[in-house]
Amino acid sequence: MVKTDILFWIGFNVVVLVLLALDLFVFHRKSHVVKIKEALGWSAFWIALSLAFNVLIYYWKGSGPALEFLTAYLIEKSLSVDNLFVFILIFGYFKVEQQYQHKILFWGVLGALFFRAVFILVGVSLLNHFHFIIYILGAFLVFTGIKMATSGGQEDIDPEANPVIKFVSRYIPVTNRHFGSKFFVKIDKTVFATPLFLVLIMVETTDIVFAADSIPAILAISKDPFIVYTSNVFALLGLRALYFALAGIMQLFHYLHYGLSLILVFIGAKLMLSDYIHINMVIALGVVAFILATSVVLSLIFPKKEKDLPTLPGQETDK
Repeated sequence: MVKTDILFWIGFNVVVLVLLALDLFVFHRKSHVVKIKEALGWSAFWIALSLAFNVLIYYWKGSGPALEFLTAYLIEKSLSVDNLFVFILIFGYFKVEQQYQHKILFWGVLGALFFRAVFILVGVSLLNHFHFIIYILGAFLVFTGIKMATSGGQEDIDPEANPVIKFVSRYIPVTNRHFGSKFFVKIDKTVFATPLFLVLIMVETTDIVFAADSIPAILAISKDPFIVYTSNVFALLGLRALYFALAGIMQLFHYLHYGLSLILVFIGAKLMLSDYIHINMVIALGVVAFILATSVVLSLIFPKKEKDLPTLPGQETDK
């Protein structure tokens, strides 16, 4: 059984690396603007692949782990939608042209896969050795959910306050000029980092902050590192296509932010009460799906007035 698990881990990661290589070096070898039709097609592909893997989990591990995977995937995917707005602000701040945004998101996802694997393995190990941590994680999720709801979903982008950007700027020369899709250029025998490299750092560090919310939420659903890791991976693999599919309209789903905060509070409470009250995974999945569907429907029924919608980079008009 242990050998089978190891083979699944190796096989899964090999398949993911092959898919990423095909994505970057074959299907997106040339930088281009990703149109909505193309983005929707890729989104459908990644979602279908995720559901197919969910079926594999069902036949391999049973209905329980399959439900855990689906619930974890749905939560991670939903949190990703809320976080995409921050990526829009980052790209707008650095004036990244649309044809280069896919490359940034690709390498950002690759780095996120590594860091999240580390967080998941550490988190599962801590939960297995120190049971009381479930109460800390549960309280953290409840606190994060309340904070998310009261913040109103407003995000500030300040690269100068990012400690990693400060560190890079101190030790690596940075040019203000853009050089297409290059992260580094040589000018007068000196290697400079381009603004695109700073954007990559911003996206990567921002995702690490996001992981502080999403990983505890997924660990509240399953303590199986393979389920937690694979659900995260599939949600991240479809993140780029989802970004281009929703970039122009995601600000319309203004109640989604509050739905996600309610989900975090629910998952946190479920985790803290897990020793006393067992909530069936089918019920948990139903609650998460109901909250998400309700927040989207309410956003469509009660849309914000145009003057109240946030202004995205590139949408400014002259007064």
